[in-house]
Amino acid sequence: MRRYQGVLLDVDGTLVDSNDAHAQAWVEALAKHGHEVSVPRARSLVGMGGDKLIEIVTGIPAGSRANERISSDRTQLFKQKWLHTVKPQLGARKLVLRLRADGYMIAIASAAKAEELQPLLEIADIADLVEVRTTSSDVEHSKPDPDIINAALARIATDRKRTVMIGDTPYDVRAARDANVDIIAVSCGGWSVEALAGAVAVFGGPADLADNFPT
Repeated sequence: MRRYQGVLLDVDGTLVDSNDAHAQAWVEALAKHGHEVSVPRARSLVGMGGDKLIEIVTGIPAGSRANERISSDRTQLFKQKWLHTVKPQLGARKLVLRLRADGYMIAIASAAKAEELQPLLEIADIADLVEVRTTSSDVEHSKPDPDIINAALARIATDRKRTVMIGDTPYDVRAARDANVDIIAVSCGGWSVEALAGAVAVFGGPADLADNFPT
């Protein structure tokens, strides 16, 4: 029997090289609201939900209007100033084509907001390949809480014990583990193998994983 039936895909850092761009947008949006945060500090938190990132660096509670204003400004900055700098990770389309050809059920499970997801999928050149998509806009609690993973699982109706997540941050690892789902990590998002401890395997990126996906 094949090990997995379903695959959940993170996007930022995993299928597109966007983590640095997100960090820059966060620094600028936070500064606009009077909060000075270094790029490395913001970069270390990219991959979790924006509401949680804001609360960690400013103390402004998730769900508050002030938190939402910062998040909205960050979204606009990212789309207007930084999105054009984002490139696909090598092998992103190849990986998804391989998964489709092998008959896996696939869903996006992204910490991005819904309005950001489509252009990122287009950059990764997989917008035509994955119809099932879940984002932080679909759930109450964002990564590293497991809500996004649970929502994606419900949409592809696979047993969580036969589903694997593919992600690039420790927040993906934590979310998957809390959802009792295996995770394969990729280091192309900028995290070390040690930081991705808890993944069942770590690959360099989508191209590497496409050639070596576990059966």
